[in-house]
Amino acid sequence: MNAALETPRGGVEARLIEIVFPDHTNHLGTLFGGQALAWMDKAAFVVATRYARRTVVTARSEQVDFRQPVRQGQLVELVARIVSTGRSSMQVEVDLIAEDPLSGDARLCTQGRFTMIALDSHGSPTAVAPLADAP
Repeated sequence: MNAALETPRGGVEARLIEIVFPDHTNHLGTLFGGQALAWMDKAAFVVATRYARRTVVTARSEQVDFRQPVRQGQLVELVARIVSTGRSSMQVEVDLIAEDPLSGDARLCTQGRFTMIALDSHGSPTAVAPLADAP
């Protein structure tokens, strides 16, 4: 499930939902860190693409904090937000929230920040609208 919403701050937000299957987990039955990063990068890609309406690539991931384990069978909601822009870059914050599908209990498990770059048709960095001027 994907949805883009205009936020009060003028940025764009995207939400993705995943479920943790056995092949996503380690020997402890918890989500592989690499799988969490891949899903977070995908959410950052979606929000940045919708914001820029350009091809985008990941230039950097930083300050990823794994706070709580995510267990097999849980739902994962990824919330990605554009928090600032540069000339061709977009800073995206991503929250990974785990939810027990039976009880509905949800908790923030992982947070990270990604730098996405907009590219033109030749693969060169191209300008993006300042955050306040976003459509």
